[in-house]
Amino acid sequence: MGGGSETRATANLLPKPLRARPVKHVTLLLILGWVGWQAPAALAQGNGPVAHGARAQGLGQATAALDGDQGEVWAVANNAAALGSVTRPAAGVYAENRYLIPSLNVAAVALALPLGRVEAASGVLPARASRGVFGAEAQRFGGALYNEIRLGAAYGYRLGVVSVGARVDLLQVSFQDLGSRRAVVGSLGGQADLIPNQLSFGAYLYNLTQARLADYQDERVPTVLRAGLAYQPTKQVLLLAEAEKDVAREPSFRGGVEYRPAPPLAVRLGYVSLSQQTTGGVGVRTGSFQFDYAAGYQRALGLSQYLSVNWQWGKQ
Repeated sequence: MGGGSETRATANLLPKPLRARPVKHVTLLLILGWVGWQAPAALAQGNGPVAHGARAQGLGQATAALDGDQGEVWAVANNAAALGSVTRPAAGVYAENRYLIPSLNVAAVALALPLGRVEAASGVLPARASRGVFGAEAQRFGGALYNEIRLGAAYGYRLGVVSVGARVDLLQVSFQDLGSRRAVVGSLGGQADLIPNQLSFGAYLYNLTQARLADYQDERVPTVLRAGLAYQPTKQVLLLAEAEKDVAREPSFRGGVEYRPAPPLAVRLGYVSLSQQTTGGVGVRTGSFQFDYAAGYQRALGLSQYLSVNWQWGKQ
């Protein structure tokens, strides 16, 4: 996630009117500013691309090359191209709390629907939906004084060893008593199997249209490129490495490892360089449900927690 975006958006909603506003607005600005100063990427949310799902968080938010072969409904948020690997309808709910601060809560729901018939796997090619996969997501960040709401629709399609996807978001940033700003954001993603069933590459370009959020100082939604590799040396181990570049800040590097001691159980570790956050988590699959939990620790700011529940239905 791009760093410090709430602080930037908040500043551009205020400029001059802040002088006449209640002290509570100043207090919230000071909190957001302090958190952003302690860890520039720690506040990434609505303006920049968002990693959703506790699995993604436990893997250090390295999601560009993470595909949807586990029925990962959160591909709709992380890289729309990965939707092309989803073969059963899926829905999910996600909750996040950063640094035990209620004003930094995130809640999201997502849906993925394969279109057309599901074609069986053939050789090195995995199963896929013949007409692609449609996805939708709604998420909210923040509290009463400041919040961000995002409604997104995405589509992913797999063709052989390549998957492509696109997403469109309606983003609203609101500050109590000071109004709201809205922007339409378009993004593109792609994934390719370099070595089938072992090594894949993924890339995701967020806000390719450079949408404007506010006229003040020509504030625009950040344009961010993420690219990464996923390597699976065995069926039990998955290794992820990723780089992210926001045009307005330093690059961020991320990595994650997932180990499956048994098919229903996964253990994960990850790291994000820009926010200097270490993450870890576990996942358990039972029947049609997948339960994932992750926690992240940032030295200056403390503990963050992430929880998601996914449900798949239809024929296996």
